[in-house]
Amino acid sequence: MAVADLRDELNCSICLNVYEDPVMLRCGHNFCSTCIGKVLTAQEGSGMYSCPQCRMQFEERPALQRNLVLRNIAERFRSTHAEEEPSGVLCTYCINSLTPAVKTCVNCEASLCEGHVKVHNKSSEHVLIEPTTCLENRKCSKHKKILEYFCYEDSVCICVSCRLDGIHKGHQVEPIEEAFEKKREKWRNVLEELPSQKDEATSRIQTLLSNKDKMIRNAASTKEKVMDMVKEIKKKLDALEERILNEVYKQEEETSNSITKLIQNLEVNIDSISEKITMFEKMYSMADPLRVLQDHGVDRDNEAKDCKVLEKTQRKDDGINDFPERMIYVQLFKSLFNIVNEVRADTLQTDLDLILDEDTAGNNVNISKDLKTLSWAEIQNSLPRTPKRFSINQVLSKNSFSSGQHYWEMETSKTGNWRVGVAYASMDTKDRSSFGDNKKSWCLRRSNDKYSVLHDKTETGFAQTSSSHNVGVYLDYEDGRLSFYELCGSVRHMHTFHTTFTEPLHAAVLVYKSFVKIMNMAH
Repeated sequence: MAVADLRDELNCSICLNVYEDPVMLRCGHNFCSTCIGKVLTAQEGSGMYSCPQCRMQFEERPALQRNLVLRNIAERFRSTHAEEEPSGVLCTYCINSLTPAVKTCVNCEASLCEGHVKVHNKSSEHVLIEPTTCLENRKCSKHKKILEYFCYEDSVCICVSCRLDGIHKGHQVEPIEEAFEKKREKWRNVLEELPSQKDEATSRIQTLLSNKDKMIRNAASTKEKVMDMVKEIKKKLDALEERILNEVYKQEEETSNSITKLIQNLEVNIDSISEKITMFEKMYSMADPLRVLQDHGVDRDNEAKDCKVLEKTQRKDDGINDFPERMIYVQLFKSLFNIVNEVRADTLQTDLDLILDEDTAGNNVNISKDLKTLSWAEIQNSLPRTPKRFSINQVLSKNSFSSGQHYWEMETSKTGNWRVGVAYASMDTKDRSSFGDNKKSWCLRRSNDKYSVLHDKTETGFAQTSSSHNVGVYLDYEDGRLSFYELCGSVRHMHTFHTTFTEPLHAAVLVYKSFVKIMNMAH
């Protein structure tokens, strides 16, 4: 078989080049994997797939089977004949000299120098192209005619016979030059956009690298601060342990001395009582009534009474110096709490007194007496209308944040819907806008057991639902950062907003058939 004929057999009918990673359809026709992939993708909207060569139809996108034997043959052919290509295209008719060709006639399958181009046939069927030796790619493998048109439906180049007979009849086709110009126009548009996209991606990479470096520095600083805090806490705990133990030793000694003194007093009393027992036994054994009655009878009775009073008094005083175990624990826990608060105050302002503002609450919510819990009200309240009051079931905090770092925690109900976050007090209270549905509020949302974050009606959902009903909210006003955390066995970051805050912020809560409680950080 001639080389040209062999090459025709190894050409993909879509790109008209030697197969690259050939794959085979069920009908037996082979194509480059990339070429047939593009054709099948283009056919997705039609509801039916078909082979570009024989038009066999498939209801589902056909599986592509790699043709390893054909791939090996194509690779061997390509490597073998690559060396046979001349370094330049020569004129076919200049047989006595090696004259470079300036054009190639597809119809004649001949290359022409400048002289032969001038005398060449000028009819329309003689198409002149840039010099090439690969003319088989320029003709239809089926009809052996010049490829003049491009079929958009099958993404293949076709000849005039392909256009008029069966498989491409009725398809959208255009002359190759027009299709080429359209594709070039698309590429031109893409090329115009790509540099800006590249610059944007490069800028984004630089920003991310900067953020990464900042994060690494922050992590290192945090590690150092944590170690310093733990060391400080350990020092305070050691001092507290020594102070409490000294107090225990002191109370132990005082109580022990008190008990020892009572014992000593009782032992003295026992000796005195023993003497009195001997005396009264002697008196009791006397048989002469006159002698008993005349022998200081009144004094003896008084001594007996004094003995009973002493006994009662000693029993009453036994509990005066009990060991104060409960007060020791109270002192310990109070000191522990003070240590934690001292360290926490140096690093993070925890808003222990965060409370809700009743004047902003809508008529469909109830607020607890301690102003910590917001719950859904089945029956509407009849609250006076004020400029601060929302017309829907949400509320702001009395506290506002215009600087610094702040943190608070909220317990949320297991059922119903809620939103927690922050908002400006200037938010319109009349338009029934919920937190997160405008530019003046940011929130974490639970709706139908799904979690998301909202700002200015832009919602970002989470792939998994929360496993905890406690939420931590961290606000860094100057840094423009608002973060939400799930508080379960460990702290899990849910989302962080990055923005620039321009007004004082308030904690914001919305409930629907649910409740949200501000947790007391002191406990």
